[in-house]
Amino acid sequence: MASETETGQITGTKDKDYDIIWFVEQCLSNVLRLEMYSKDAERDGDTELAEFFRRAQGESRKGAEQGKEMLRKRLVG
Repeated sequence: MASETETGQITGTKDKDYDIIWFVEQCLSNVLRLEMYSKDAERDGDTELAEFFRRAQGESRKGAEQGKEMLRKRLVG
């Protein structure tokens, strides 16, 4: 399986850098998905659930920002 042995020879991106890129992408994807979930909850009048999704969205956004900063530091150096 390529994912078990790929260390950058095929993709040109070291696994650890790829992992950060993947993490950021997943966090940003969660931000978008959680926007839809919170709107669904609001539409049904469930403010508690909408707030829960908004908090989770904030955490995903924070994770994306932290990942982008880490990636930025590593790609410059």
